[in-house]
Amino acid sequence: MMTPHDPSEKPPFSYLVKVGHISANAVTVHVEADERERAALAELWQVLSVTSLKADLQIARWKKDGVRLKGRVEAHIVQACVVTLEPVEADIDEVLEQIFVPEGSKLARLITSDTAEMVLDPEGPDLPETFVGDTIDAGAVVAEFAALAINPYPRKPGSEFADHIEADDTPNGGKPNPFAVLKDWKTKE
Repeated sequence: MMTPHDPSEKPPFSYLVKVGHISANAVTVHVEADERERAALAELWQVLSVTSLKADLQIARWKKDGVRLKGRVEAHIVQACVVTLEPVEADIDEVLEQIFVPEGSKLARLITSDTAEMVLDPEGPDLPETFVGDTIDAGAVVAEFAALAINPYPRKPGSEFADHIEADDTPNGGKPNPFAVLKDWKTKE
């Protein structure tokens, strides 16, 4: 669905947050992609168009030197139907929660058992992301959460693949036997 993005390049949608300016009290921020950013996201996500992308975020300090982003991501995109290639509109509405900690922080380490196995709780919270320097990119997080919510196989209502059977070699007109091609196959000794 997504094409690889070079981390050295600026992402198509960016909203930089200085970690040093974040307090324990959450600050509410509204971010919205402009026309140029939406066009770049449509190309990155390989969709026909992104007509809107916006998020309302609460940004606050987490523990000593971490940052917590919470909020809601909303987007409206147009994709090509996998059956007819006609445009299909889709709305994205996702809850976002991400924690960032500085690189090398003890809070970002995986918990391991005595046997050096990783202990992950599939129902538990995600591991914190790490950041380098003094900024995090809240816009890139918003775009990532929106991208993960895109339907990889959009289908226009009412469109279906036609039933298709290659050949009907069965005597009673039923489904073909997938092993019929092996009946004449013999091994040479």
